[in-house]
Amino acid sequence: MVKHVIIWTLKDDISDEEKQQAKKNIKAGLEGLAGKIPGLIDIKVIIDGLDSSNTDLMLDSTFEDEASLKGYAVHPAHVDVATNIVRPYSKIRSCFDFEV
Repeated sequence: MVKHVIIWTLKDDISDEEKQQAKKNIKAGLEGLAGKIPGLIDIKVIIDGLDSSNTDLMLDSTFEDEASLKGYAVHPAHVDVATNIVRPYSKIRSCFDFEV
């Protein structure tokens, strides 16, 4: 199995209210991919970090293998969410992929 973890910092020029709504929309959009992407075993987005956090939200997803992760990256449903829901609000994206 392969884990795919993304951590985002949202743009500085959006209000706290807009950030909260963006986080909810990102969570709904990405978690809505469950059952739609071949090889995607589990997907969850954490939007309520502790005060000690220095980023805004985190994606924690699990895939059958690296090929499934590569397929997810270009799958039209994922591309739609990334392009229309995530990227417009993202300032910094950090990714860490690993085998488990």
